[in-house]
Amino acid sequence: MDFLSLIHKYYADNPELENLLLLHSRQVAQRALSIARKKPELNMDCEFLEEAAMLHDIGIFLTDAPGIGCHGTEPYLLHGFLGAELMRREGLPRVARVCERHTGTGLTAERIQELNLPLPAGSYEPETLEEKLICYADKFFSKSHPERERSVADTARSLEKFGAEGVKKFLDWATFFEGESILEGE
Repeated sequence: MDFLSLIHKYYADNPELENLLLLHSRQVAQRALSIARKKPELNMDCEFLEEAAMLHDIGIFLTDAPGIGCHGTEPYLLHGFLGAELMRREGLPRVARVCERHTGTGLTAERIQELNLPLPAGSYEPETLEEKLICYADKFFSKSHPERERSVADTARSLEKFGAEGVKKFLDWATFFEGESILEGE
């Protein structure tokens, strides 16, 4: 799959946003691939990890987030869902699942209903190792501040506003993917 051509297909008219998307996506892909290579026993599909990490945020251009150069009409929360729709139309259902399941640490059907989020009913939680790893790696990088990478502790703090369950899930992933030493060093 030529993910760069696919990104360019949707971002050709907005080179600044395309560059931001590419920078962010490369950061996420590099972290995910680094972890996968250090954990060969997990037998993750590294080619898919790279492709899906590069495309996980492809739907941002459809959202209204002017702070990062997105001038669409939809709420930013929908960027994963909208990206998933694009990827399904492109014939990439595995990538679509990554797109729709990377928001926060995943969104349960109950949480969507409880918070009255503008998403179709359903569960948007990562299930496969690759989905979880991309979701995890994404949390370290912000498109608003692409120049910095958060620590595990800072990332956990940034997730607190969404509830303790998401923080716990993130910290469990940190232990699983990177070992307890990453938490002890902070």
